[in-house]
Amino acid sequence: MEQPNIPVQETTLPKYTLNEEQEKKEILRRYRALLRSLRPKLKRGDKELLRSAFEMAADAHKTMRRKSGEPYILHPLAVASICVEEIGLGVRSTICALLHDTVEDTDVTLEDIEREFGMEIARIVDGLTKISNVIDTNSSQQAENFKKILLTLTDDPRVILIKLADRLHNMRTMDYMKREKQLKIASETIWVYAPLAHRMGLYNIKTELEDLSMKYMEPAQYKEIARKLSETKRERTRYINEFIKPIKDKLVKSGFNFEIYGRPKSIHSIWNKIRKKGVAFEEVYDLFAIRVILDSTPEKEKEECWKVYSMITDEYTPSPERLRDWLSNPKSNGYEALHTTVMGPQGKWVEVQIRTKRMNEIAEKGLAAHFKYKEGSQAEDRFDKWFMQIREVISTQDTDSIDFLQDFKTSFLAEEIYVYTPKGDVKMLPVGSTALDFAFAIHSAVGSKCIGAKVNHKLVPISHKLRSGDQIEIITSNKQKPSEDWLNLVVTAKAKSKIKDALKEEKRKIADEGKYVAQRKIEGIGAAFNQYNIDELVMFYKVPSQLDLFYNIAIKNIDLKELKDFHVLGDKLEQPKPVKPVVEAKTETDHRTTQPASKKDSELIIFGESSDKIMYSLAKCCNPIPGDDVFGFVSTGKGLIIHRTNCPNATQMMANYGHRIVKTKWAKNKEISFLTGVRIVGMDDVGVINKITNVISGELRVNISALTIESKEGLFQGSIKVFVHDKEELDELVNRLKQLDGIQTVDRFDTEELP
Repeated sequence: MEQPNIPVQETTLPKYTLNEEQEKKEILRRYRALLRSLRPKLKRGDKELLRSAFEMAADAHKTMRRKSGEPYILHPLAVASICVEEIGLGVRSTICALLHDTVEDTDVTLEDIEREFGMEIARIVDGLTKISNVIDTNSSQQAENFKKILLTLTDDPRVILIKLADRLHNMRTMDYMKREKQLKIASETIWVYAPLAHRMGLYNIKTELEDLSMKYMEPAQYKEIARKLSETKRERTRYINEFIKPIKDKLVKSGFNFEIYGRPKSIHSIWNKIRKKGVAFEEVYDLFAIRVILDSTPEKEKEECWKVYSMITDEYTPSPERLRDWLSNPKSNGYEALHTTVMGPQGKWVEVQIRTKRMNEIAEKGLAAHFKYKEGSQAEDRFDKWFMQIREVISTQDTDSIDFLQDFKTSFLAEEIYVYTPKGDVKMLPVGSTALDFAFAIHSAVGSKCIGAKVNHKLVPISHKLRSGDQIEIITSNKQKPSEDWLNLVVTAKAKSKIKDALKEEKRKIADEGKYVAQRKIEGIGAAFNQYNIDELVMFYKVPSQLDLFYNIAIKNIDLKELKDFHVLGDKLEQPKPVKPVVEAKTETDHRTTQPASKKDSELIIFGESSDKIMYSLAKCCNPIPGDDVFGFVSTGKGLIIHRTNCPNATQMMANYGHRIVKTKWAKNKEISFLTGVRIVGMDDVGVINKITNVISGELRVNISALTIESKEGLFQGSIKVFVHDKEELDELVNRLKQLDGIQTVDRFDTEELP
């Protein structure tokens, strides 16, 4: 094979030890591996196209290196390999993956790509370039860019699939980045990209993105769970084999062609269980799932999956509320399977997933496999419906909506439920949807007039939360109209945007009355009712727009009595100079804008070196103490606020406002105490309070701020607020309390429960 032309810069970095010749060989090796994995999909002329894409990328990136020191071209090659091997994409997507960073980072233009490879590839590369700029700008700009991505997604889903491959490779190679950059990228990943991968049906990629995010955001817990998983591996394998044996025998006897194996749950999902259910690692019952994959023909798939289900539940008792039937109702991302949880040997619950080879490929390759199997079947629908809903919402949304990302997340990235109209048509809604969401899903006119609903023939309010399988009939009235509080009753983006439109329309009608009043009063003092004068009043009363000015006049929040202090020059209004409220408002805004540290300063802020110069406050949502892994957040108006990196709000802040995050670390200062709290659960026994307070105040000399203990049916639960100097002192306290007889758990408060 003729060698492609690979330019390589000579410089090498200490982290990376290959010389120029070895580098060339390594790049070639990976390029050939990519071609090998693409071989089944290659048509005539494809090899030449791939080669010129590779050469264009290699040449464009020749002077660039990654943080690890390796040649940059290895990144596009890795992204292309993920696209082919893990997502199942073809030749054109591979070309786009090879070129995905060229327009943004090098001299190559979209016109160059279009000239060489055609319009379709240029359009996808353009979409990928737009995404790269998404999350680094301010949040309203970010929402705007995110919409562009989604519009591209609905035009050509390959954009998002390649972007997910790009993000996955970046997450796999993030060790060389600075800590704050790692936190920001991991937060974006868990906030937007992992849910997108899930929605695209890429379960393996979604799981790996979640695990990698956790590795950087919660390193201690990640290592701990990974250690425990490897320690219990042998014991788990023994148990899985014991569980599988009788099922295997039955399946063989019945003549099924199948695979059966166990696989561990992901570290992130185990950690979620531990957090949400408040249990220890040892108590998470389903650390693994058993998967049965049948080799079945399309006509017999359902029937055979149910047969296997029946054999498993003959052997082991199922938990009735844990049956999930995605055979009859596949998820909107194409996922089909039968899940059940059964009671296995030694009294352990085990999740069993039953699917066919076709379903398994769709579960692993998501969207790409879905289109491969589509071929005129009714499968088209779920993805297409989803894309259609996104298109509809994006086209009607306000462009400056900062809530857009959050709305998108709850509307389109959440798990979905299936509900029915009175005629039996299925509607798909995100989990948490209400009767009002359903009304807007039917039609915006039905939503706007909705006064209640009948769910399964029972009357319910519009705020009623729906569950899968509900049948809903909407009750409307011509007198009904949307109100502000409706926004809190809905989760779908469509309902939110329609309610906002209706409220705006209502506001406009009321504002018309205010406009008439304003016109009368302005003309009454001899000035003209024109745009210049209206803008003067908008500035004077500090309202966001002229609509708000007229609306406030109509509802009598503004009575225009200050007009008498204005000067009229010709027909123009001129604001009065020495008016106090304006000066006060000005100093307030001045004060606000000077408070947050500028970006340049903020990079220099490190506690211990300059903490005396910087005003900072501790976040109430997570109450950090010295020793916690923390970051600073520059807030408008409150200066620098310190949060723990595992604060409940951290992910959203780092993902959406990365430019305001500041690197911080603690200074050693034993003079200051910080308020924190511990929660204790144990056996109710005489003298237990005395034992606890003796450890805290007597042995460790820690001051107690408040103590409440409740006893119930032989168990007690105590909440103790204490003043500690740092995390070491708190850890010591927690360990000493755990050693007391009868104490079951001791945990730190992680909520806004402290004053």
